[in-house]
Amino acid sequence: MLFAIVDIETTGGNPTQGGITEIAAFVHDGDKIVDRFHTLLNPERFIPGFITGLTGIDQQMVADEPTFEDIAHRLFEFLKDKVFIAHNVNFDYSFIREAFKNHGYTFDVPKLCTVRLSRKAFPGYRSYGLGRICEQLSIKIENRHRAFGDAEATAVLFGMIFSKSQELVFSSLKKNNGEAFLPPHISKEQYLKIPNSTGVYYFHDAKGQVIYVGKALDIRSRFKGHFSGNSQDSDKTKLRSEIHDVSWEVTGSEFLAYLFELLEIRRLWPKYNKAQKFKASSWGLYQYEDSQGFIRFQIGKSTKGLFPLIQFDNHSEGWKFLMDKIKEFQLCPKLSGIQKVPHECYDVKIGLCKGACCDKEESLSYNKRAKEFIGLLRQQSGNIIIKDKGRSASEEVALYFENGIFSGYGFFSKDQNFRNDTEIMDQIKKVKQYPDSKYILRAFLSKIPIGQIRMIKSEGSLF
Repeated sequence: MLFAIVDIETTGGNPTQGGITEIAAFVHDGDKIVDRFHTLLNPERFIPGFITGLTGIDQQMVADEPTFEDIAHRLFEFLKDKVFIAHNVNFDYSFIREAFKNHGYTFDVPKLCTVRLSRKAFPGYRSYGLGRICEQLSIKIENRHRAFGDAEATAVLFGMIFSKSQELVFSSLKKNNGEAFLPPHISKEQYLKIPNSTGVYYFHDAKGQVIYVGKALDIRSRFKGHFSGNSQDSDKTKLRSEIHDVSWEVTGSEFLAYLFELLEIRRLWPKYNKAQKFKASSWGLYQYEDSQGFIRFQIGKSTKGLFPLIQFDNHSEGWKFLMDKIKEFQLCPKLSGIQKVPHECYDVKIGLCKGACCDKEESLSYNKRAKEFIGLLRQQSGNIIIKDKGRSASEEVALYFENGIFSGYGFFSKDQNFRNDTEIMDQIKKVKQYPDSKYILRAFLSKIPIGQIRMIKSEGSLF
């Protein structure tokens, strides 16, 4: 049996939105390291400053490095048929599996966590973070918070664990691959049929009645999460005893999974689903024109008689949305109320602001971008289609909204061409409209690139 000890560096903590900037893997045979894989990666997205501060990896460093797609096949061959091991394994494993899935690979191998193994092999320490446990065991880490150095240290740690207790490693593998978490009426064969895909899932009772509907980025993992642990929650205990079958609908798109869940709960009203509640919006994004003719933006509390461009549940949600759009449309953070400075904004010095705040850009050119941003927001009050990823690498989904309310969807091949909006609308499957879907649209809108959002027109190309 071979073990692949892995560590990655990423642009953030969410495997569906973040990207991998570095990956290192050491193959261990239980006695020694027998092979290794290491590369920096271009994540094809922005690397936040705090990540650079932690890892030292910046945009320039990875600009000419391969993308994950470039190394996917080689890495897949390197990792397959091995036990995947990492310190806090679920983080590394979820990022790599998601990256593989985005490029058409199904990655599903046994995994072990050296945090959990260390707690059992070396009990009594106050902390089992990689830095602290290595310090306690006199394991030297070269280049901390870089994938190669951390993976190499984790490989040494694993070697010490394996040398101390092979039985601990093999019994942990058996436990991880066991059936202890399964509800009494669900077999392992049923469980293994559940896909590691994004979508909506249904729990059925002995009569086939749907008793629970949920959504998940990974349906199989979410199923296991329902019944793992030692929770004494009465509803969870009852659900565990009543479930006899599970079914699912793969969506590919997380956005569509959220919308499907809303539709299905409203349609079926399953006994174990708690009522979905959507809070009233208390903050909004407002626009006005200053004395110099520049369009300005401001996040403020909702006020009777004032009509915001878009609403938010809280100030931080609005603040984050506006900061993202400032980058996307090259707007000035000072004119958008983000930077409260008496002089030019800080972004002028680093070339992200064109100088509307310091007479370096005229209002005409600046307002053109501001109006594009406003136009995007106003699309919510009309009929729009949002393009998102489908159920496979070759497919996309079109989500149709009427006045901000989810009204239909359709799956299409990526290479399918439509001559006009009428052609695609003819293939959209209409759904029952629920006003609550506008809150889901608002939550996802900030994550959707502007090029994937289109107004419905009477004629002309859609995508």
